[in-house]
Order: sequence, then C-alpha cells, then structure tokens
Amino acid sequence: MRTVLEPAGQISALAGRFANVRSLSEALAAPLSDADASVQSMADASPAKWHLAHTSWFFETFVLRDHVAGYPLHDERFPFLFNSYYEAEGARHARDRRGMITRPSLAEVLGYRRAVTAALLDALPGLPDAAVGLVALGCHHEEQHQELLLTDILHLLSQNPLEPALWPAPRKVPVQMPGPIGWIERDEAIVEIGHDGDGFAFDCEGPRHRILLASHAIADRTVTNGEWAAFIADGGYATPRWWLADGWAWVKAEAIVAPLYWEQQDSVWTRFGLDGRRAVDPAAPVTHVSFYEADAYAAWAGARLPTEAEWEAAAVAHDPGEGSFLDAAGPVEPRPATSGPGFFGDVWEWTGSAYRPYPGFAAAEGAVGEYNGKFMSGQSVLRGGSCATPRGHVRASYRNFFYPHQRWQFTGVRLAKDL
Repeated sequence: MRTVLEPAGQISALAGRFANVRSLSEALAAPLSDADASVQSMADASPAKWHLAHTSWFFETFVLRDHVAGYPLHDERFPFLFNSYYEAEGARHARDRRGMITRPSLAEVLGYRRAVTAALLDALPGLPDAAVGLVALGCHHEEQHQELLLTDILHLLSQNPLEPALWPAPRKVPVQMPGPIGWIERDEAIVEIGHDGDGFAFDCEGPRHRILLASHAIADRTVTNGEWAAFIADGGYATPRWWLADGWAWVKAEAIVAPLYWEQQDSVWTRFGLDGRRAVDPAAPVTHVSFYEADAYAAWAGARLPTEAEWEAAAVAHDPGEGSFLDAAGPVEPRPATSGPGFFGDVWEWTGSAYRPYPGFAAAEGAVGEYNGKFMSGQSVLRGGSCATPRGHVRASYRNFFYPHQRWQFTGVRLAKDL
C-alpha cells in the first residue's frame, strides 16, 4: 500500500486532518436515530453504525494495536464485528448480516469512536514513520466510507414508504438545458497513466506506465437526465439490441425500466434523493445507473464508453477540485450540466475498462495488502468522484471500481467514440 510518510514537522497538520475527517463522519450520521443507523437495506450496503465503527476499528487495529506498546483494545468483541474483509485479521461477522448488530448501540459506537480518536491523537507524535503512513491511509479510507455512508443511507431511506429526507432542501429553480455534447478529439499517441509518485495514492493507481491510445474523441460533459429520458421514451430498456447479454438478463430479471430511485408519476419522472422525492432535473447529470445501463445508452447514442486511459489522458488538464464534492454535512446532488461538470465531481463516470492490475503491480505485505488487489476481478473502473466524494479525495489517477449491476452509488455516463 502506497502512503505518504509525514515528516515530523507535518504531524500537527496530519492530526488536524485526522480530527476533521473523524468529525465529518459523525456529522453525516448526526440526523440518524439508533434504528436508522442499525438497519441494513441490502447486502451491498452497510448500516451507518457499522461504517462508524469499522473506520474506528481500522485505526485501532493497524495503528494503535500494532504500533502503540501496551494499548488495550476498547472492546475485545469489536474486531469480530467490525472487520470488513481482512482475512489476515481472522474470523468476522458475515457482511450480509451486519444489520443484525443491534448492539452495541449507536451511542456506544460513538463512544468507541471518541476513545479511538483520543488515543490516536495522543499517540501520533511518537509514532514510527510506518504507522504515520497508516494514519494517512486511514484518513483516505474513512473518506471512502463517508461516501458509502451517504449512499447507503440514501438506499435505506428509499426503502421507507414515507421516503424521509435526511436533509430537507429548498426547491430548485429549473435551469436551461445544456446544448449538444461537444467532443474533445485526440490523435493516436503513447501516453503515461497512473500515479506519478507525488503525494498519496492507493496501490491500485500504479505503477505509472505507458499505453497506446488510438485516435478518439471524448465527450466534454456527462449525459443528462433529459437525454436519458429520451432513451427511455425510445424503448431503450425494452430493446435488446443495445444491451450486453448479461445486462439484458439483468434488466429482465430485475424488471429495470429507469435509473435507480426514478419513478413516473402522472407522466412526470421523479427521483428520490437525500433531500426527499423531487422532480427529475433534466439538465442534471444522470446518476444511479449501472455499467450495463451506461453501456446500453452509449450503444443507443452511437458511441461507447471511454477507456480509463482515455479518461485519464483527458482529465489531467482539469483541476481535481473543480466539481461538486462533499464539503460538509448537508444535501448532496450533482450540479446541472450547464454549471459545467468537468471531469471531476458530480457523478462517478463508468469506463469501458475492467478493474485489473497495472503492469508491475504488487500488493503490499500484511493485511493492508488486501485493500485493493484482491478485488481485481469482475469489476469495472469508474473515474472522477461524485457529489458524495469528500473534496480533495480524488485525482486523475484515482480508480474506483464496482460490479456491473451496481448502481446505488452516484454513477453516471460520459461518452466516447472512435475517430
């Protein structure tokens, strides 16, 4: 696992970053009741309480337990409950039964968080470099869980017949629809992709390597809800010619007719979000679509999905902080395309690339080596971050990954085509 080892003079900055990350997680969960925080809405999602505890377990296990002499575990039962998938850490509670952990209570989990936070801040000035690097990794890890926390809460609330809003928000003023998609053309070239070694990166982002790009064009914005509604109206979900075989089988088996959280009421499409159910904004980027849906839309539109190399080669010219990201607890939603969603933020963008290791990739030793490498099978790469991704978390080389049918994240579509 690649991390940045902080010089002694930067320990105070790392302490501040750690404290801020911990505080934001708790602020995101603050509106939840104990019942809200305990329920698991599907196997892919985890209860909010579990996210809060698991991120504490990560710091307690890999930093405090392993690098602070004499540190006593907060509760000897918690490693079994809150280990996620680290085989090297032993037996653990089944992922699809995390909703059965009704105890410890939310209050007890928050107490666990406070204890771990205080112990780590106390130990940080005296930690060895390797442990300091793990604190940096843990901050990025918790940011990943902040996004999962929000998307899992969204899915949970969508299952409640009352469709409650996590954060009420004022009605939005409609904006003008964007013009037609423009195309950024690129001639055939050999480019370098992957992390360049400057700053933090997860192990799957490297090694940096050269790759040949054929002549192509990539869209200058993502696909909008209005454009997606045209796909639906044209029978996109009922026409097998646009779909991969696995995708068509998924559509039929799950009776998929629109993006997740969309419903048609009196001929008007609505969507459910963290601010409750609202009319679909036709100018906003479509989101909560699977890889199968993204690929089918691209075929219908006479295009394709970009490769992750094409996406990264275009994205390096843009500022990773330019988009809509998570800055604080409060309503999150992609901005309208007329606000200029670039290559970062707003919605994760499916690529046509399989999540596989780069040439020369090697997993780190020990349990943290299980972080990414073991998942490099059967998943597709997404790029760019979303409105639920903490600001500053992503960069051009960042590789997210999900299975092709999954769509509870803020996932959208950017098109590409051959030249």
